[in-house]
Amino acid sequence: MNLISIVSGCYNEAGNIPELYERVTRVFAEKLPEYAYELIVIDNCSSDNSVEVLREICQRDKRVKVIVNTRNFGHIRSGYHALLQAKGDAVIAMASDLQDPPEIIEQFVRKWEEGYKIVLAQKIESEESPLFFLVRKMYYNIVNRLSEIPLVKNVTGFGLYDAVVTQKLREIDDPYPYFRGLICDLGYKQALIPFKQPLRKRGFTKNNFYTLYDLAMLGFTNHSKVPLRLATFTGFCLGVLSFLIGMAYLVYKLLFWQQFQAGTAPVVIGIFFLGALQLFFIGLIGEYVGSIHTQVLHRPLVVEKERINFD
Repeated sequence: MNLISIVSGCYNEAGNIPELYERVTRVFAEKLPEYAYELIVIDNCSSDNSVEVLREICQRDKRVKVIVNTRNFGHIRSGYHALLQAKGDAVIAMASDLQDPPEIIEQFVRKWEEGYKIVLAQKIESEESPLFFLVRKMYYNIVNRLSEIPLVKNVTGFGLYDAVVTQKLREIDDPYPYFRGLICDLGYKQALIPFKQPLRKRGFTKNNFYTLYDLAMLGFTNHSKVPLRLATFTGFCLGVLSFLIGMAYLVYKLLFWQQFQAGTAPVVIGIFFLGALQLFFIGLIGEYVGSIHTQVLHRPLVVEKERINFD
């Protein structure tokens, strides 16, 4: 009997964990009885009673396994670490806030049975703020245009990954991956399952401006050199433009020495513009250097405090 591993990250989701467990259990009992399964939840040092809720479920059902982190290592590192611990013939990654509907699991498995190594849920609609959804869509379009490899738009990582894919991820051993880009970089055959993302039922989103910015920069620095080359090209063009403007000013001044007064306004505006441009590109280069620094340090994805039901 093939084993399906369900992997989910958790941070202050005590109100959603019981329903997640019930819905996953129902899917396998009613739709996929021919498969064995395990539910792996990694708790990212929750400040509520999420661990106690998980511990109680583990006592009732040995198919539920829990990893408890020593501190909050961020949703990128924590969820990726849990995925690498799964031993299933296929691994399904999903959020524990129920915005990734467990009922789609059956569609993932059926596509996997057809031979697809990667099956992704593609968010075509969302009940979240229309403005927020539009911003996300624009970001995916920009990253896709700048990326050196074609990326799948509007996917969050919610999907199924064959054991050969998870094994390749272990071999890559990336300490801070941009997961959505990494799975596309592997080149395996993919299937897409469209879905409408529901609103969060309980609790509050853990994403803030910093986490979203971090994820956005990770997408750029890991999969595109275009911003760096844009900096070089912009610097060259501005240098040529400045030289031509300077020559034009010189010629005009020599021809109309008494009448032409350049003033300080163009100089001040030019200095502020070039200064802002330099700071922007220095910051951009800093993002790439920071990404390299993370790779060189190669710290562990997480440090585990406890494991439950992994025996």
